[in-house]
Amino acid sequence: MTLTRRRIPTLLLMLGALLVAPAHARAADAPKEFRIGYQKIGLIVVARQQGVIEKRLNAQGTKVQWVEFQAGPPLLEALNAGSIDFGYTGDAPPIFSQAAGGNLVYVSAAAPSGDGEAILVKEGSPIRSVADLKGRRVAVARGTSAHNLLVAALEKAGLAFSDITPAYLTPADAGSAFANDSVDAWSIWDPYFAVAQARSRTRVLTTSGQTLDVSAYFLANRTFADTHPGVVASALAGLAESAAWAEGHRDQVAQALASVTGIPYEIQKVAADRTQFGVRPLSDAILTGQQATADRFHRLGLLPRAINVRDAVWTPPRT
Repeated sequence: MTLTRRRIPTLLLMLGALLVAPAHARAADAPKEFRIGYQKIGLIVVARQQGVIEKRLNAQGTKVQWVEFQAGPPLLEALNAGSIDFGYTGDAPPIFSQAAGGNLVYVSAAAPSGDGEAILVKEGSPIRSVADLKGRRVAVARGTSAHNLLVAALEKAGLAFSDITPAYLTPADAGSAFANDSVDAWSIWDPYFAVAQARSRTRVLTTSGQTLDVSAYFLANRTFADTHPGVVASALAGLAESAAWAEGHRDQVAQALASVTGIPYEIQKVAADRTQFGVRPLSDAILTGQQATADRFHRLGLLPRAINVRDAVWTPPRT
């Protein structure tokens, strides 16, 4: 379920206890700076372009600083270290961070990746299905949502993760490896997915939407969230406002993404058209799905220990 204008009140009611606190109390609680980690993808770019979070925090004297990352894992490292206060990633990075003892909390869910994340091969490749990846070299960024897609897709096809050779590469390096045929396939998200489709003739083996039902997440440094709950609530309310706008203005979303990434509008339009925009409460169904992802990675020996995802779910303090 994505967020529409009709659903905004539901989210705002969820945050209401924090947002309606007296102005003097919020000002006293307010930090001088709110540091948001982001990647140049989707809703968070729209929110930055529109300044919706800044508008909500300027009145209390909090300045918003945006810190760019290429992928979720380094963003979560910064969140754990306290170098940023808030961020957005796919499903896998917070699992790896929690397993490593990271000081993070889930504060809300975003819309799933759907068809904006895929495993792809060159059009002339003999690989016709996920099952054909056996014995092949597949590029993927370790500990990302694309990593989870690859693992889940292999399981669905009856293969073990050990049946392939993962090439753990950043999206930029993976793009080069895919272009020069140093890898046989690539598990990746938009806009890198859309760029690959524009530069080469490709074939999609599967997408996240066809393989598993997972969410992306908005996360916060636990200490920051507990100390400044009103700031976190304001950020989520601003993101919800941008999500409702983005659902009906995909051309403008593509233009915004093109302006900040340098990726041509035509490519960003492909990515924007298949992106879902939403801010959702952390329902039991969403958390159960995230727990299944954590269990999958632990079963494969990719996590150092088993975790309970719900231990990292933020409970806003009562006012």
